[in-house]
Amino acid sequence: MATKSATAPSRTAAQSAYAGILTTLSEGSVNKHFDPYTEIDWDSPEWAVVPNDPRWILPADSDPLGAHPWYLAQTEARKIEIGMWRQANIAKVGLQFEEVLIGGVMNYLFAVVPNGSGEFRYLNHEVAEEVNHTLMFQEMVNRIGLDVPGMSRFMKAVGPLVPLLGRFFPTTFFVAVLAGEEPIDHVQKSVLRAGENVHPIMRDVMRIHIAEEARHIAFAHEYLRQRVPKLGFVQRSTLSLAYPIIMFIACDLIVKPPRSLFHEFDIPLGIRRELFWRSAEARARRRDFFGEARMLAADIGLMNPVAKLTWRLLRINGGKSRYRGEPVRTRS
Repeated sequence: MATKSATAPSRTAAQSAYAGILTTLSEGSVNKHFDPYTEIDWDSPEWAVVPNDPRWILPADSDPLGAHPWYLAQTEARKIEIGMWRQANIAKVGLQFEEVLIGGVMNYLFAVVPNGSGEFRYLNHEVAEEVNHTLMFQEMVNRIGLDVPGMSRFMKAVGPLVPLLGRFFPTTFFVAVLAGEEPIDHVQKSVLRAGENVHPIMRDVMRIHIAEEARHIAFAHEYLRQRVPKLGFVQRSTLSLAYPIIMFIACDLIVKPPRSLFHEFDIPLGIRRELFWRSAEARARRRDFFGEARMLAADIGLMNPVAKLTWRLLRINGGKSRYRGEPVRTRS
């Protein structure tokens, strides 16, 4: 009896704290949100996409292809061509991921969320923001004017199945949400922190995306903090192994450029493998993407010995962030 009475208040306190976080996130969405067609002056001369604009050259500090000797040896005009294609494709990948996310959230809301839940209000705010992001990313692609494919053929084939996780395996679904959002957020913050002279389309789209994704990532973290400790031993053990695998796969699908970029510009495919898979720099970069994910895994009990081995075998192990939003420290 003593154990039961001691546990019940702690659960109530945790539920109240979670409800308070949901209210704060919802109010944030009301008080600070962005409409891409009012926040961005798409027809401003500053935003015009013009030939031979050096601001499309890939930044060496934040894009691995931009720092590669092959790319640096190209003419300025060729660097601009490749840079425009790559940035347009990143935007296309971003909107495709948002569409998958929206589908999963709506499946979760439709089948799982009960009346009276604060999750209903917040997640509908999040979906509204994600819809605006898809409009914003597609407008960026249209302005650049390149018919980029976005995700790989494999991801386009399996993508429509991912939203079903929101209905049947919601905890796994929100792990997948983080797996997609964390690398994109990390890359965009790196670009802005580096102060690169990027085109204003990229700059302002990234600023809006980062500002609103902060809430989306915060929700996924809090959702998992709330749900994972309540899972049974088998479910929690299985999720601890699935967690790093999902992170690894999602990062590979989202961050690595499609083969069509390399075919389009006659870039040796060996460079693709080197930059985004095999080199020491590529492995370090992938590890950096998931400092916050490792922090969360440790906090919610998903860093058991077998899980740690899985992180290590996938080569995405490393230190954990001390807090959300902590910048990656310069490597010695």
